[in-house]
Amino acid sequence: MNRFLTAAAIAAIPFAAAVAQTPMSGMTYVAKAGAGDQYEIQSSKLLLQTTQNAKLRSFANMMIQDHTKSTAEVKAAAQQARMTPPPPKLDAMGTRDVAALRAAKGTARDQLYVTQQKAAHQRALALHQGYAASGTVAPLKAVAAQVAPVVQTHITELQSM
Repeated sequence: MNRFLTAAAIAAIPFAAAVAQTPMSGMTYVAKAGAGDQYEIQSSKLLLQTTQNAKLRSFANMMIQDHTKSTAEVKAAAQQARMTPPPPKLDAMGTRDVAALRAAKGTARDQLYVTQQKAAHQRALALHQGYAASGTVAPLKAVAAQVAPVVQTHITELQSM
């Protein structure tokens, strides 16, 4: 494990602490997970339009695949719990980050994408680990516990970029 915190990890600390301390409703978890997945999917599709970096192309394709899958898993778990989740949508931070990516060009877009991905994955890890530990809806707790290791894999991949 890296002894030094990245800027993304430091930025995620207040969020992680808030997630760990605040009991979250099932619908709030579903909305936050969906917003995170939408950011991952939309930002990755945007990056694929322009990047020439093969490693980033591979990572972005993995993001689209894995986050589409996690959206479906969270939705299925919510339905199993007799919840009717709204379609996932970007939150304010995701909207801002996608707009910043859209404005960036060339390798600057590639660099911004990696920076944003690191921060977004720290937030996602805190969300899923927090709900897996203290969530109140059993099917959602189970899916959060399944998604967290996938997010950790993404973080590990990002550390090499």
